[in-house]
Amino acid sequence: MNLDDPANHFASLDAADSLGHFRDCFLIPKAADGSDTIYFTGNSLGLQPKTARSFIEVELDDWARLGVEGHLHAAHPWLPYHEFLTEKMARIVGAEPLETVVMNSLTVNLHLLLVSFYRPAGRRRKIIVEKGSFPSDRYAILSHLKLHGVSDDALIELAPRDGEATLRTDDILGVIEREADELALVMLGGVNYYTGQAFAMAAITEAGHRAGAVVGFDLAHAAGNLELKLHDWNVDFAAWCSYKYLNAGPGGIAGAFVHARHSKAFDLPRFAGWWGHDKETRFQMGPDFVPLAGAEGWQVSNPPIFQMAALRASLDIFDEAGMSALREKSMKLTGFLETLLSKIADERIELITPKDPEQRGCQLSIRVRDADKRLFDAITARGVIADWREPDVIRVAPVPLYNSFEDVHRFAEILQECLS
Repeated sequence: MNLDDPANHFASLDAADSLGHFRDCFLIPKAADGSDTIYFTGNSLGLQPKTARSFIEVELDDWARLGVEGHLHAAHPWLPYHEFLTEKMARIVGAEPLETVVMNSLTVNLHLLLVSFYRPAGRRRKIIVEKGSFPSDRYAILSHLKLHGVSDDALIELAPRDGEATLRTDDILGVIEREADELALVMLGGVNYYTGQAFAMAAITEAGHRAGAVVGFDLAHAAGNLELKLHDWNVDFAAWCSYKYLNAGPGGIAGAFVHARHSKAFDLPRFAGWWGHDKETRFQMGPDFVPLAGAEGWQVSNPPIFQMAALRASLDIFDEAGMSALREKSMKLTGFLETLLSKIADERIELITPKDPEQRGCQLSIRVRDADKRLFDAITARGVIADWREPDVIRVAPVPLYNSFEDVHRFAEILQECLS
């Protein structure tokens, strides 16, 4: 194999990359020899923005200098701090500011939203999910079935056809139509964590609504990865974490979306807390909960400022780069990687991620049949930080904010050498 085919040469691709300078905005882990690792796990934990430390230190300094007065008099007052993130986060997920809030963690947000949006009534009790969804989603869904006294057989789990690794959109839409009379909720991931498949969220939402169901998404692997249009797609609700593609750090604060048409649906049941209470009367400490309009009304507690500061550092970078440009580069990076993988003369290699660029994001999941973790350990020893999933899958995610075409080329060379 000749990975230096001039038609795919990494140097010319990097030279033409208008986003390449954003790599310098991040701290890249070093290999034992002091060189940059090939960091392909932004789908698990994004890299640290170089500005994150200074953003957090500003808040530490204001805490030391002002104490409780920092809520009103800090450089970025803590009382409205979450509002400093709202517009930039809304742009990332294709939402209106009213529809977006940064709060809690992903599964907590899913629970809060399910309280409001899973409302089984009569025959309409079923929930459609992916069979291969991230386990936490399944745990959350099952707990809400139990909460409502609904049996587990109300859970419809979508599985690929025999011999296939990913779901077909027509099959998803077909199940929604088939179950229409008994369907209460469709809740899928925007991107499957294992295969890297990106789902047709607009079509799924339209089909779910046509069936009379509510539609929500777990966007853990989609936010900051795909170009989302949650408002235009008419999605009812969504939640996502910020420590993957959004680079907010381990355990970073999450986000939530509630469509504008639900913004004043104050009759929806919800778990209330004082941070979701009307701002004008919040500090009167009254006995009755008066929810804020929009996604903010689902808040329960005042937010962690240091986590928000780290996320704000990353959102500034996203806002400068723009999701459209990032998505365009992402498609080029994964396309380049797919081309290089196809040149490795080893029949054991199989991509289980869809080949259609519209059905995937940054991540490619590479199955190496009959391999075991020794292969993964070998590429790790060569300076690749990727992810191994049993029994035989290596997940790699070239992230457009900080990965280069050279990274992709080096990875393909290392994989080829280790396979040999």
